[in-house]
Amino acid sequence: MSIIIDEKKSVIVQGITGREGRARTKLMKEFGTNVVAGCTPGKGGDSVLDLPVYDTVLEACNYAESYMGETVDVSVIFVPAALVKTAAIEAIEAGVKMLLLVPDRVPVWDAMEIYAAASSNGARFVGPNTLGVLSPGRAVIGMIGGRAQSAREWFKVGHVGIISRSGGMTSSCGYYLGRAGVGLSTLVHVGGDSVLGLRIPEVALMFESDPETRAIVVFGEIGGSQEEQLAELIATKKVTKPVIAYIGGVAAREGTRFSHAGAIIEGGKGTHAGKVKALREAGAAVVSAFGDLPEATVEILNRHSIPLQRSGS
Repeated sequence: MSIIIDEKKSVIVQGITGREGRARTKLMKEFGTNVVAGCTPGKGGDSVLDLPVYDTVLEACNYAESYMGETVDVSVIFVPAALVKTAAIEAIEAGVKMLLLVPDRVPVWDAMEIYAAASSNGARFVGPNTLGVLSPGRAVIGMIGGRAQSAREWFKVGHVGIISRSGGMTSSCGYYLGRAGVGLSTLVHVGGDSVLGLRIPEVALMFESDPETRAIVVFGEIGGSQEEQLAELIATKKVTKPVIAYIGGVAAREGTRFSHAGAIIEGGKGTHAGKVKALREAGAAVVSAFGDLPEATVEILNRHSIPLQRSGS
């Protein structure tokens, strides 16, 4: 298994006719993602990479069901930030249950409205401001890895799930773990904004329910309370699988923004020290330097008799 995406899930791309939408759809298809159609208002009847383009999400969903016998599972959104709310709510109202919101600079109030719409319709989303989700050997949504060939080479198939608040460090975690011989189940970049859909605690619970994932690596940052909430899940045994974490921003002071809108210390909360303390007291292994993460992960896997890579990969 994997979480969020695999080779069987049907995917549509909103904004497929744009430069980014077209380029990332190529990556997704080449990696093995089951992309079935695209959607751009006013471009209905066009095609991109041999995929039909529709004016609305509902038309794309009807095509997938009528002509392919498939229900659309995921919509990947590549539209300008100001249009993300409209695109996301359209997909939610069309019945799509998982969305990936790639653009950054989505207005906070728009993200809150998307969250409310998703909650009311039983849908979930990753992002905004996310690089995406990748399941090695299966599928990718978004742009993790940059090119399909490099993504296949970097990310090995195995039993470690990655959750990261940084897009670039999502790929770096997977790359360096792969060099250490560690295989992965799914890599998830939750996004760098202050208002998100799936956050570290929710993704950790998804990994907890995934039989293929047997350990979790977290790249956290200052700001917010995601890591502290994860610590609480570990302490209360809602997350029982080994957690290995690194928290960025050790030198940051109050009021400092650490590269992302959601990574800022305010009112003494969200500090590096507080996050490290909470996780360690809960029982997670927290490394002091990012370069120590692969070795620490291998040590934890060996201690728990977890294979570095999945058999046959």
